[in-house]
Amino acid sequence: MMDLHTSLAVFLFGLPGSGKGTQAQRLAEKFGFSVWDMGAILREERNRVLSDGKKIGDLIDHGILLTDEELFEVIKLRISSLNKDQRIIFDGVPRRAGQAEFLLAELRNRGFSNFAAVFIDISDEEAVQRLVLRGPKEHRKDDTAEAIQIRLRQADALMESLRAYLENHVPVYRIDGRPSVSEVGAAIEKALNL
Repeated sequence: MMDLHTSLAVFLFGLPGSGKGTQAQRLAEKFGFSVWDMGAILREERNRVLSDGKKIGDLIDHGILLTDEELFEVIKLRISSLNKDQRIIFDGVPRRAGQAEFLLAELRNRGFSNFAAVFIDISDEEAVQRLVLRGPKEHRKDDTAEAIQIRLRQADALMESLRAYLENHVPVYRIDGRPSVSEVGAAIEKALNL
């Protein structure tokens, strides 16, 4: 069982639309986790021009994932504010094995010692249905059918190597993302011994 009195960093990962953000907020409300919402951070930083000259907003509006180096640049801007005594859940990062390696190293350097990963598993078809519905509600420019297809192709290609990397470094729990929000949440709580 995890010692919740020590630092705890949980990585939530899965396809776009798998419910990561919803479950992250649920853990924040029920158990006091801080949420590192990578998508929200990127939207907040949309006007930032990266050192390679690209503007964050232009990338996300076209459904293009940032390179690892671009993402690390944004993470380094924000990660110094984390407190090693807090419980934090990462939503939307890591998406690639290299990002997981970078994030684990950065967190360990800041005194975090307790890690877990939760993989919320849904099919591509389910992801498309959810994202098409979400777009108008949340006014997300990156939830057009074309941008969704680009993101899913990219995500599918990276998911297996990310899961393999995490399984070699932290406990990984696979959760079926198809049931209701509360059922998925209960399964996550059980997996994390919350």
